[in-house]
Amino acid sequence: MNTNSYSTIYEKLGVAPVINAWGVATELGGWTLSPKVSKAMEEANSSQVEMIDLLKKSGEFLAELLGVEAAYITSGGAAAQALSVAACMAGTDPNLIKKLPDTTGMKNKVLLHKPNQYMFSRCYTLTGAQLVEVGSDEKSTIEDLENSIDAETAAIAYWVQPPTNPDIPSLQETVKFARSKGIPALADACSQIYPLEYFRENAQSADLVTFGGKYVGAPHSSGFVCGKADLIEAISHQSFVAYHYDGSKAVGRAMKIDRQEIAGLVAGVEDWFTMNHEERILGYESRFETFENILNNIPNVQTERTEVHHYVPYYLKINIDSDKLGITATEIKTKLDSGHPRIWVGDIDANTIGISIHTLNEEEDEIVANRISDILIGY
Repeated sequence: MNTNSYSTIYEKLGVAPVINAWGVATELGGWTLSPKVSKAMEEANSSQVEMIDLLKKSGEFLAELLGVEAAYITSGGAAAQALSVAACMAGTDPNLIKKLPDTTGMKNKVLLHKPNQYMFSRCYTLTGAQLVEVGSDEKSTIEDLENSIDAETAAIAYWVQPPTNPDIPSLQETVKFARSKGIPALADACSQIYPLEYFRENAQSADLVTFGGKYVGAPHSSGFVCGKADLIEAISHQSFVAYHYDGSKAVGRAMKIDRQEIAGLVAGVEDWFTMNHEERILGYESRFETFENILNNIPNVQTERTEVHHYVPYYLKINIDSDKLGITATEIKTKLDSGHPRIWVGDIDANTIGISIHTLNEEEDEIVANRISDILIGY
């Protein structure tokens, strides 16, 4: 095989690129790195450093930005969750650290309001913990937490996801209760990073708070945890570098992150705090209009900007009358994916396509809108 005749690595491997109108998705490898992030990663690639120093200094940098005691960069938000629980169970005790994920003889239960259960709560169990869902499917209370605590309770977790669920205690109430019992409170704030003051409030909200790096334009496989200094210190003892320094065979050895990703995460967070967000959001306006101008003149089709509680304020819905058009949103999604280039969109229900503007490159807006138009007009 002549490997010199291909213009891209994807072409060489026979992998079809995808235009991403779906969102910052693991299935599509995250997001496009910002120029500042790419530059920082290139700089980090130029020479080696001692990783324990890089992790320490990068954590200090993030902690100062966020107004917290300490922070630690990890290989994604899920790793941050897993290492947080490991720290709560094993602390800095090398005899306990080397046992994980065997938690015999340790506090190993993580409590979570049952209505607050979500796709990634599984990550709290990766280092050996048992997830205990508190309350019923419909409701959970502080009293339910009280009744669920026992000698094996290692932490109480909370998923930060606005709008606030009225059927469970607030994050603040849950953290206050956990602290009154001397139990670490964990919060997964993942993508809750805008407005900036809200980002800081979330970072300061619990004993350990986890975030994904991809939402600030950092590498998809990066994340971080911030919070109390003693718990962050315990996390460092569970990490991939501790495996080599401490001799305790830390469970975090499988959660390695390289120096380039650490540099990219630092650059991404710094860029997020220094960019003009009003300008960023205003820039989406004309891009929404591209879709609206192309699609709103098609019979039985209407676009709708939907407010979301997210780092991006709006999500575009393309509402269709599937009965009159003779095609469903899912069928449109399939046609877009099977075309060239491949395009991924969301299918919210049979009559609604979802578009994430922010993951599209600007030149892709018209491509996606016109492809959807061609499919709709063809029916």
